[in-house]
Amino acid sequence: MEATGGTVSEELVSVAHALCLPAESYGNDPDIEMAWAMRAMQHAEVYYKLISSVDPQFLKLTKVDDQIYSEFRENFEKLRIDVLDPEELKSVSAKEKWRPFCLKFDGIVEDFNYGTLLRLDCSQGYTEENTIFAPRIQFFAIEIARNREGHNKVVYSSVQDKEKEKAADRGEKEKTDNAAGKDETAHKGVDKRGETAV
Repeated sequence: MEATGGTVSEELVSVAHALCLPAESYGNDPDIEMAWAMRAMQHAEVYYKLISSVDPQFLKLTKVDDQIYSEFRENFEKLRIDVLDPEELKSVSAKEKWRPFCLKFDGIVEDFNYGTLLRLDCSQGYTEENTIFAPRIQFFAIEIARNREGHNKVVYSSVQDKEKEKAADRGEKEKTDNAAGKDETAHKGVDKRGETAV
């Protein structure tokens, strides 16, 4: 994109409009694919920051979390969600099972089939090796279950532990600095002969 006056805003409006059109309108347009990838990555970054800063068990991702969770566990009660097997999401037989589940939320969850990034191992962040592309409703179903069943707690706890370590390190540094400051102050009150100034 050119960074001149109206050109950027015009292109942004154009991309936003393009993202609203049905997928059938496009072939494999690299600009559109890049726009979708960037939007999916932004969503992933926001979500990871959210589960890092708030206890995930208390998160509500949609207005219909309860419905999504109950339908998900009714249809996929034995699906292991802490570490996902891509075959259980992407194989032909898996897609046949997921399709009716996803379609139940058409008109209920906005952009239910919008592409999102999903972590395979919920104890890890979004990396190339740990991420797959999934429909938004599949992301919601799995992440709501991970949150409710305590699997995402490891991310939150890890970040909180690091924050406590940083705070403890800062506290120790402050204690050391304060002790050094008191020592310095005490020395200022003593003259060259070692006598305390009164």
